[in-house]
Amino acid sequence: MLNTETIEKRIFGEFEGVQIDQYILRNSNGMQVKVITYGACVSSILLPKNSDEYADVVCGFEGMEGYLSDAYKTNAPYFGCTVGRFSSRIKDGKFTLEGKDYQLDTNDGPNHLHGGINAFDKRIWNAKVEGNVLVMQINSADGDGGFPGNVDLNVSFELTEENALKVSYYATTDKATPLSFTNHSYFNLSGFDTDIKQTKAQILANKFLKPDETNVPVGETVEVSGRIDDLREGKVLGDTFKELETGFEHYYVFDQQEGLNKVAVFEDSQSGRSLTILTDEPGMLFYTGYFTSNELKRETGQQYGQYRGFCCEAHRYPNGPNISGAPIAITTPDQPYESETVYQFTF
Repeated sequence: MLNTETIEKRIFGEFEGVQIDQYILRNSNGMQVKVITYGACVSSILLPKNSDEYADVVCGFEGMEGYLSDAYKTNAPYFGCTVGRFSSRIKDGKFTLEGKDYQLDTNDGPNHLHGGINAFDKRIWNAKVEGNVLVMQINSADGDGGFPGNVDLNVSFELTEENALKVSYYATTDKATPLSFTNHSYFNLSGFDTDIKQTKAQILANKFLKPDETNVPVGETVEVSGRIDDLREGKVLGDTFKELETGFEHYYVFDQQEGLNKVAVFEDSQSGRSLTILTDEPGMLFYTGYFTSNELKRETGQQYGQYRGFCCEAHRYPNGPNISGAPIAITTPDQPYESETVYQFTF
């Protein structure tokens, strides 16, 4: 009988002379979620197929060697990591706040991406277990990556008996600063038996942010009605790829409502597995992995690569500090950052 109040801790590897730990969350249905202290990465989500077989439905590795390989570092897919300080892109790595101009790391052409060069995904986090909740913690000093303010961030991972992974964020700062956190897991509900082209995707959004020529939104929105990227009724991804040259990399904007809202559903008809996303964030970056390297695979042979996993990055607006009216783009000392996203599985 599984003890769902206990989270197992294992040694995962080493990074820069420091031991990296892996924490394994379990429920009584046989589901497992594994999180490592490097990057606060979700390294594995195991769904039971039968009494002794599992399907791993996210991209990740069995040891640190995978995250440190030349192939991984060159491709930089951000498998399963916690992104910070700011998710997605900031135009030219620049913003102005309270009358002061800031210059951030630029690590994606002219733009800032996912927190910059030495961002949260490449750092060692502190971990503590509180009952059946794993809490990852990191501190970010004033000036880190060019951002103002000392920031303390807690990210909580909880696996419920209803087969939901709840990821909650709580951060404080001593200066007004842009903050936007997300988890960057790539999902494949077939357990990587196939690519994601047979996955049916439904995203409950009427519009998305239009990117400029450098793939950064600057404020304009596009209504999805009548377009191939209208996923409100659900579409098989392979059908949409026939018209979308590089698949999806869309930041979908949700209608603003209080609390958690169901925003997306993904279904794999062959396995019968599904994933429902609930979040209180204003939008979600949906990415279907066109640029993921085919050189990457799990040590067990699980093959990654182009269209082998999709991301559901619920977070604040990309380039939010530079978009007029972008919701909650700036966190202040008197209003901490709080957010939750839930990944609800059926199998």
